[in-house]
Amino acid sequence: MKLFGCLVFLIVCVLGFASSSQAQLELGYYAKSCPRAEKIVHDFVYKNIPKVPSLAAALLRMHFHDCFVRGCDASVLLNSTTSNQSEKVSPPNLSLRGFDFIDKIKKLVEAECPGVVSCADILSLVARDSVVVIGGPFWRVPTGRRDGLISVSSEALVNIPPPFANLSTLQQQFANKGLDLKDLVLLSGAHTIGVSHCSSFTRRLYNFTGVGDQDPSLDTHYAANLKAKKCKSISANGLVEMDPGSFRTFDLSYYSLLLKRRGLFQSDAALTTSSATKAFVTDLLNGSVQNFFAQFGLAMEKMGRIGVKTGSEGEIRSHCAFVNA
Repeated sequence: MKLFGCLVFLIVCVLGFASSSQAQLELGYYAKSCPRAEKIVHDFVYKNIPKVPSLAAALLRMHFHDCFVRGCDASVLLNSTTSNQSEKVSPPNLSLRGFDFIDKIKKLVEAECPGVVSCADILSLVARDSVVVIGGPFWRVPTGRRDGLISVSSEALVNIPPPFANLSTLQQQFANKGLDLKDLVLLSGAHTIGVSHCSSFTRRLYNFTGVGDQDPSLDTHYAANLKAKKCKSISANGLVEMDPGSFRTFDLSYYSLLLKRRGLFQSDAALTTSSATKAFVTDLLNGSVQNFFAQFGLAMEKMGRIGVKTGSEGEIRSHCAFVNA
């Protein structure tokens, strides 16, 4: 009887392990169910991103914002309803763009394979392909994500790292998602492309501690240039390059600017406030761009696995902005 009980326990464990294994993401997940899925995404990105290369940074940011709230489940793509305000309308996401780009790809994929490919996987693939097409790093994107059913505005405000965060806040928010300090430094490297609204950092220029002062950690010449040209008041909302002179190129210059005290956000400057993160920055600068690309890719793949829904969780949305009826 004891032997029978042990065998039953063993079988249950094996079945549980098998079920868990099957629920994991995998490369080529759609090889049989929708063989052309990844090519459809790839071809649309490679045809259209070169026309609007600035959209690559926006789509990469959208992927990041999605994964940090309820995991990488495309909850950021959902519209608000009469009874719920979604992540889209949360302050950290008001400047997100590229939703129509995702919708167009989803429509193409649905025409090929209705109800098979998730919006979460499409967003993950689009973020990678958009970066690659502008000359940035490649990383593996295992698929099999399912789409979430819930999107709450307040959760985005709590979970997405703000541009004014200090290192301890950033470390905790990343740790909450299973990411470490090295991941923080590497993923922040995405700021080597793209632009920001003045409103995300003008407090550093005009009212850092509430008495009309400037952030002393910010290079004075850089601050003066920002004030004179793009952000002439605390309420200005112009656009500023995240990586001046190199914002269209995925390279190491962002990290060089950090050591010159020219990180645009307080959260950028925070990376130089501890010996550990500053050492990671220095190591990257002492290495090659290829090394940065490889490490950034690994961090992105790790981020792309945060809180994913697989198996029978969630659903495959027919339209990325709405849950299925």
